[in-house]
Amino acid sequence: MSSLSLALRDSSTMLRRNLLHARRYPSLTLNLLLTPIMLLLLFVYIFGDVMSAGIGGGDRSAYIAYLVPGLLLMTIGSTTIGTAVSVSTDMTEGIIARFRTMAIHRGSVLIGHVIGSVLQCVASVVLVGAVAVAIGFRSTDATPLEWLAAFGLLVLFALALTWIAVGMGLISPNAEAASNNAMPMILLPLLSSAFVPVDAMPGWFQPIAEYQPFTPAIETLRGLLLGSEIGHNGWLAVAWCLGLAVLGYFWSASKFNSDPK
Repeated sequence: MSSLSLALRDSSTMLRRNLLHARRYPSLTLNLLLTPIMLLLLFVYIFGDVMSAGIGGGDRSAYIAYLVPGLLLMTIGSTTIGTAVSVSTDMTEGIIARFRTMAIHRGSVLIGHVIGSVLQCVASVVLVGAVAVAIGFRSTDATPLEWLAAFGLLVLFALALTWIAVGMGLISPNAEAASNNAMPMILLPLLSSAFVPVDAMPGWFQPIAEYQPFTPAIETLRGLLLGSEIGHNGWLAVAWCLGLAVLGYFWSASKFNSDPK
């Protein structure tokens, strides 16, 4: 077999392994998934009317439309924390050392983690999106092309954060440390335009919210789903995704190839 065929075969094997682990031990994914769902319900039913008035909307439905794009991206960030924990567990429990003694493609271990995580992110986004639709979210102004672009952005964002999460898992001495190291995946959306517009924040805080990967991605997704203007946020979102993906890939590959464990 060619080296490409071996890489594809071994990567698919590792992907099946990670999906089986996720199916047999779903508690971590479910716990991480509860955070965006609980925030969605909290902000809609407890703060919805007040927040809608604050952003100039007429009723709670306006705030649901504003809130959902940010929570979909927050869902991706939450799900990738499980990837960091899974990678760290593999590194510390000795299975990676065992894989290194076998005739398998070296990069297939990480590729299996990454593809499996992206698939879990997509499934989590679909679940949170279903909850959002059930409580009133509608995307009637988006065209089929905008829906396709929104899906592409979600997958690209999931890929970028997953590679960063893999790197965090590789540098962590145990699963608990990996979970703590990956906490910015949840904290950054809280400091973005996910819940309130950037221009409604205090002046000293606006640069923190504006110059980070989540805000342009949220504004782009919001524009695609609601049929509104995107402006320069689309290019910024893609640039952030590509930059983080490349950085995460080289960081993860370097740590994986040099780690003696």
